[in-house]
Amino acid sequence: MPTVLITGGCGYIGSHTAIELMKVGKLDVISIDNHHNSSPEAIDRIEAIAGKRMKNYAIDACDRAAVQEVFEAHPDIVGVIHFAAYKAVGESVEKPLEYYHNNFESLVNMLAACEANGVENFIFSSSCTVYGDIDKLPVTEETPTTEAASPYGNTKLVGERIIQDFIKSTDKVKAIALRYFNPVGADESGLNGEDPINAPNNLVPFITRVASGLLPQLTVFGGDYPTRDGTCIRDYIHVTDISIAHINALDYLLDGKNSSNYERLNLGSGNGVSVLEAINAFEEVSGVKLNYVIGDRRPGDVTQIYSDSSLAKEKLGWVAGRGISEMMASAWKWQLNLNESRAAQEA
Repeated sequence: MPTVLITGGCGYIGSHTAIELMKVGKLDVISIDNHHNSSPEAIDRIEAIAGKRMKNYAIDACDRAAVQEVFEAHPDIVGVIHFAAYKAVGESVEKPLEYYHNNFESLVNMLAACEANGVENFIFSSSCTVYGDIDKLPVTEETPTTEAASPYGNTKLVGERIIQDFIKSTDKVKAIALRYFNPVGADESGLNGEDPINAPNNLVPFITRVASGLLPQLTVFGGDYPTRDGTCIRDYIHVTDISIAHINALDYLLDGKNSSNYERLNLGSGNGVSVLEAINAFEEVSGVKLNYVIGDRRPGDVTQIYSDSSLAKEKLGWVAGRGISEMMASAWKWQLNLNESRAAQEA
């Protein structure tokens, strides 16, 4: 059966994409994930929801020989969805060399393996960070990319250029870079969601951990931005919507609908939500009052950004279908289930 390889398949977006692919059932799913910031438990969660078990290779995508062995073991791979990357903005400022090594080396290895093994379709997990801190909103694909505000953002910007240059050099691979905005939420079952091994770097896991008593307090990074309430504005999008977009993009390439061998598309809801508005939405759906304080700005954060994703609708037939309340409700359901599961394990 034709197979799709997901790198970072046990991570947040990768595991949800695996679930949605298995629900469709047209492709087998395998993964490369060394659990640097993910849990092997994700494989069990995927199976519990989708009814199928994903084969994961716990190798480092920076190990070219190990990557090649995976491709040789699965000659039926027809596409790669590349999520595996370090992704924390703040940490990237503190550890730029780690980010440049991991994010570039893993990408180059995957592209080389695709070319060497005749895999023609490549989906790249990019980011709105490639646009930097801009004034003209909403962002379209024609918005100029600027100097990235963080090393993480730069790995996505340069990563796209690596893919673009590679595609020009070969007639064997087609690629789409999906520039998505801020994925949040969890599977509607409440059985899978964001569960980083390291300290969370995204807003919603902080919110749910503070709400459930696992963390004492939430710090909002900056309350003096030139926005309607002084906090950063982001385009939050449900992780399941993001996952479906990756599947649609792969189908788009498999069906030969692409207009060129390299395309880039924005994925967002088109609605800017401030940090305080996100907190308020969580409090409304959960009934829990959050303990939070306004702290200093965080290096690498842009003031506000949100998307025009009409091109994704035109090409992929994709729109973001779930709102901020659904995102927060699903994330809270996941956190409560996770807490219960962990408590049972410790009992």
